[in-house]
Amino acid sequence: MDGGLLVVLGLALLVIILIAKTAIVVPQQSAYIVERLGRYAGTLEAGFHILIPFLDVIRYKLSLKEQAVDIPEQVCITRDNVQVAVDGVLYLKVLNPERASYGISDYLFAIAQLAQTALRSEVGKIELDRTFEERTNINTAVINELDKASEPWGVKVLRYEIKNITPPKDVLNAMEKQMRAEREKRATILHSEGVRDSAINTAEGEKQQVIKASEARKQQQINEAEGEGAAILTVATATAEGIRRIAETIQQPGGMEAVQLRVAEQYIGEFGKLAKQNNTIILPASLTDVGGMIATAMSVIKQSETPPARR
Repeated sequence: MDGGLLVVLGLALLVIILIAKTAIVVPQQSAYIVERLGRYAGTLEAGFHILIPFLDVIRYKLSLKEQAVDIPEQVCITRDNVQVAVDGVLYLKVLNPERASYGISDYLFAIAQLAQTALRSEVGKIELDRTFEERTNINTAVINELDKASEPWGVKVLRYEIKNITPPKDVLNAMEKQMRAEREKRATILHSEGVRDSAINTAEGEKQQVIKASEARKQQQINEAEGEGAAILTVATATAEGIRRIAETIQQPGGMEAVQLRVAEQYIGEFGKLAKQNNTIILPASLTDVGGMIATAMSVIKQSETPPARR
């Protein structure tokens, strides 16, 4: 009875061991490659699986997640024969676990070596000054080269990014001096352009000021001329109106006597002024004859009133 119990316990232990060896749980985003008697038998995806005891063996365990592979720093020679140290990072993903297992022995090592080779080739096509601005083009060219080589391996290269481009110290010093000279040159150009623009603006302002001043003087002269013309016209109109009214008044009764009186007053007044201004004066013999002078003036007025004879 004790011997039979031992046999049963041994068989149970064997079954447990077999189940532990043959029952496989594959994690999410993973793939296991199963070989049966040394030949490829299938790919186990995420989930619970049972293998055939003593026949099936899990040979490879692959991750289907996106992987980041660090590309070690290497020395590359540019087109103008300058050595630069370049490193980067590569992002890839396994799409076909079977090819990734049997297509190449170590796809990570192979892709890293191929990335270094492609990077040296691309950097050698451009000058040092363009390596910094051509990063995107270099990354794209490296990805294209890696895609061609990694497709038979069942691996997809997603991205490649250059992390650092480090020229030698003497080259860095020369580049720094060049950049400083370029900045000083741009500053000098900007300063000269500012001085030029300031001079142009000043000249343009003075020009506009002269134009405005001349236009103001012109308008002032026009206004003064128009004012003088209007004043002359007003005086002439008033004088004509006054003469017309005097003529009408003379034609009325007593008009001639008023004129004679006015002429006599003005004659005597002007004669008095003449005597005050000069100590010695020479007078014509007829100057003291006030009546004769008035008669002469009145005869002139009458002649001007007489209309001319018709021919």
